[in-house]
Amino acid sequence: QLQAFGGGLVQAGGSLRLSCAASGRTFSRYAMGWFRQAPGKECEFVTAISWSGSNIRYADSVKGRFTISRDNAKNTVYLQMNSLKSEDTAVYYCAADRSGYYLSSVDYWGQGTLVTVSS
Repeated sequence: QLQAFGGGLVQAGGSLRLSCAASGRTFSRYAMGWFRQAPGKECEFVTAISWSGSNIRYADSVKGRFTISRDNAKNTVYLQMNSLKSEDTAVYYCAADRSGYYLSSVDYWGQGTLVTVSS
């Protein structure tokens, strides 16, 4: 089970840090990542990190602004979001995939946390 939190309202240019805490099982051998869905749009990939943390992917739209990290001891993955833009407004979902950090077959989804960026 995954629970995402940390969303909220922030002004453009500001920062937020999302967290995704896993419970019920250990996710240390799962790739973890984040997707987002903006109003009226399809869900899109944001970023992913391999189980060891050695491999990371970002969508082009967030490169240089977002940073994903994980703490396997705490069963938690983080998403640091800086220089936020209005187009980052979305519900953010964390995901866990045992097959790898391409997140091609997500095994578990978090419930989502809303990020609203005001311009």
